[in-house]
Amino acid sequence: MPAVRPLPETGSIFLDARGGDRALRVSWHQESGLVVLSLWRDNVCAGSFRLGIDEVPELIEMLRAGLVRSYEQARDRLGAVESA
Repeated sequence: MPAVRPLPETGSIFLDARGGDRALRVSWHQESGLVVLSLWRDNVCAGSFRLGIDEVPELIEMLRAGLVRSYEQARDRLGAVESA
């Protein structure tokens, strides 16, 4: 099994809500024009996805739009509770 390589200078790790043994590792590879999203379990890479940097804005927009909808729904629920 190959050794785990350290994250590049631009990268981050996000822990899965189901538990600390699962994580999403995001690493930016400017030299290759890629962002690599990899799924980890118990320090073993279970899979990866290479996203071209030209597609990153679309991914960010999708995440932003989902966050806005989530906030709007929470605001609407809170408004319904407060008016009841």
